[in-house]
Amino acid sequence: LRCIMEAKYNLGDKVVMKKDHACGTNLWLITRVGVDIKLKCVNCNHEIMMDRLEFEKKLRRVLHED
Repeated sequence: LRCIMEAKYNLGDKVVMKKDHACGTNLWLITRVGVDIKLKCVNCNHEIMMDRLEFEKKLRRVLHED
C-alpha cells in the first residue's frame, strides 16, 4: 500500500488557524515544512512548532502566496 500525500501548503504560505493566538490574531506564516511545521505569528513574531497531524487539525485555511 502506497500513500501519496499532496502538499496543500508550502513554505511562505500564510495560514488561518481555528483559534486566535494570545496577541489576538489567527494569521500565521509557515517558516518550515517537514515532519513538523514551524509557524510564525504575523502580528507578534512568536514562533511555534507542531507536528503535521496537530497542524492539520487546527488549520482553517491556507492563503497561498502568489
